Amino acid sequence: MSPFPIQEMTLPVALSGTDVIGQAKTGTGKTLGFGLPLLERVVVPADVEAGRATPEQLTDAPQALVVVPTRELCTQVTNDLLTAGKVRNVRVLAIYGGRAYEPQVEALKKGVDVIVGTPGRLLDLAGQRKLDLSHVKALVLDEADEMLDLGFLPDVEKIINYLPAKRQTMLFSATMPGAVIGRARRYMTQPTHIRATSPEGEGVTVANIKQHVFRAHNMDKPELVSRILQAEGRGLAMIFCRTKRTAADIAEQLEKRGFASGAVHGDLGQGAREQALRAFRNGKVDVLVCTDVAARGIDVEGVTHVINYQTPEDEKTFLHRVGRTGRAGNKGIAVTLVDWDDIPRWQLINKALELDFHDPVETYSTSPHLFEEMNIPAGTKGILPRAERTRAGLKAEDLEDLGETGGRGGRGGRGDRGDRGPAAAAAPVEERGDRTRTPRQRRRTRGGTELGAETAAVTPVAEAPEAAAGDEARKPRRRRTRSVTTAAAAAAAVAEQAPVATVAPVVEVAPVAVVPVAEAPAEEAPVKARRTRTRKVAAAAVFAEPAFEQAPPAEPATAEPVRTEPVRARRVPTQKPVLAQVTPIAEAPAEEVVVKARRPRTRKAVDAAPEPDFQVAPMVEPPVRARRAAPARTRKAVAAAPVAEAVAVAEEAPAKPKRTRTRKAAAAVAEAPVAEAVAVAEEAPAKPKRTRTRKAAAPVVETAQA
Repeated sequence: MSPFPIQEMTLPVALSGTDVIGQAKTGTGKTLGFGLPLLERVVVPADVEAGRATPEQLTDAPQALVVVPTRELCTQVTNDLLTAGKVRNVRVLAIYGGRAYEPQVEALKKGVDVIVGTPGRLLDLAGQRKLDLSHVKALVLDEADEMLDLGFLPDVEKIINYLPAKRQTMLFSATMPGAVIGRARRYMTQPTHIRATSPEGEGVTVANIKQHVFRAHNMDKPELVSRILQAEGRGLAMIFCRTKRTAADIAEQLEKRGFASGAVHGDLGQGAREQALRAFRNGKVDVLVCTDVAARGIDVEGVTHVINYQTPEDEKTFLHRVGRTGRAGNKGIAVTLVDWDDIPRWQLINKALELDFHDPVETYSTSPHLFEEMNIPAGTKGILPRAERTRAGLKAEDLEDLGETGGRGGRGGRGDRGDRGPAAAAAPVEERGDRTRTPRQRRRTRGGTELGAETAAVTPVAEAPEAAAGDEARKPRRRRTRSVTTAAAAAAAVAEQAPVATVAPVVEVAPVAVVPVAEAPAEEAPVKARRTRTRKVAAAAVFAEPAFEQAPPAEPATAEPVRTEPVRARRVPTQKPVLAQVTPIAEAPAEEVVVKARRPRTRKAVDAAPEPDFQVAPMVEPPVRARRAAPARTRKAVAAAPVAEAVAVAEEAPAKPKRTRTRKAAAAVAEAPVAEAVAVAEEAPAKPKRTRTRKAAAPVVETAQA
């Protein structure tokens, strides 16, 4: 057996310890191209026994590190390295997310030689100081273009910081853009760039893969795929989709049509993803519907058909998808279904890869050329006949419990400790014992006091039976306003029932219960009034005064009448209560008891107000201040004024005449005597400026001339 070109060119350079950038087509043996040099650089006990190494060189810390982008590729590379290092008994460990930490930590404590892992879990264990990377001699970035992309670049840089400066670095991928190579040189020392090509030709894709590109409608794709899967000579098939939802939907539809199908995408837990891959490798499932997580590095024997259900994003993704078939010299068929909306994207991919499918042929599930090119038997329908349903299916494969952490669709979680087998699952659950203490009883409280408890001193039931008959253990609800009508009626009843009572100067209204005056002793302190919120309530308390001892009962007119009509109290939360202090009638004369009436706001309130019983002195009008005679403003007013008054006005010449519109005219009038005014009038200028002073002097001039 002869090695592949990439292996033949890489092994001598990598074994010498030089940094390598390897680029080759998919399926040409790149894994062993970097795997064999790694295994040779690792020091194991067999080397000490053979005399190739000293016992001091042995260590339980990892001596080589391989970083991969996906979990599926991590598992595959681990299995390949275990197979290649079985003779020397090299310890290889896979570290990736989606499963429990504990088994991986225990394996690290026992000792490991080579680690294959994904960036996220590697950083977690290195940050917890459970993974020691200070003894790593060689670093490999598999699928380097994906690892050095913008998404993985920060994690890769952090991992490199944990490694020693003196090491060997190797990068391998099928696609290696120039920008990625330039970025990779920062972490390498004089690397050797090796680009291997196949002897069959210079094409980008593998020559053993036959390409078919069809323009298909999205609603006809499930039927079209179902007929392609029934082509003669079909083995295992992989169907690639762009989205996770589409992958799950197509897998479900194919299962209903009778195909043994499984799905691999990001919404599944790690256990379900590994279950589908194991069933696909074991032959229990012959159709694997997946997203691009399975497009890189997955190597499954017997894959004959790869179907691009949706057009890939770029040419790199197309190459990695198609590379799942035709591996290791085998032949394969690649079918790409292009929707009408994806024509521009496909034309860019076709130009970059130098293919001959610029305008795909319009194809439907009943097109004759589809049956002819894909070798589909005539009369094939979209449902697999029952006689051909020989696969066991996905349910025949056991679902391993990995103690998954953070899986969105998998079983288990972070609380699952380690891998649990059937024995652990069948173990009986230990019953809980009885409670050793009384459980805490929560009670509803209000303001720190339990509801239903007595929180204030209330009038005994004997004094107010109607208020405390059914609410003995219930706290009365707080009221923000009290009706004026209720307070006035209660006060009137007290006034009628009490013949004589001694009242304090300041009257307070009790908010809880009204006790008759005859039953309450005089020496008892009055009940503290609840804070009033409005002025109307305070005013009602003044109007509702009980009868006084000194006042004669025959003079009810000396006090204000009680308003019995209901008045809606205006709610003013911020207004302070008003306490009115009333002087007894016996101490003050009847004519001096004057209550200031509140100013009515409407005409109806004025008409409805009762007439007072006292007389109001007539208002004395203040003397009218005589105004200074102002000069006439119009000619009619001047002509109607008497001549004598006009002469008197002119002779008196007031000290402060009314301000004229111009200051010059006012000054001239104030200084000129009456004779000069007459002379000015005789000269009669053509158009003198009209002022109010000249208008006032005009009658004087006319009188003097007469």
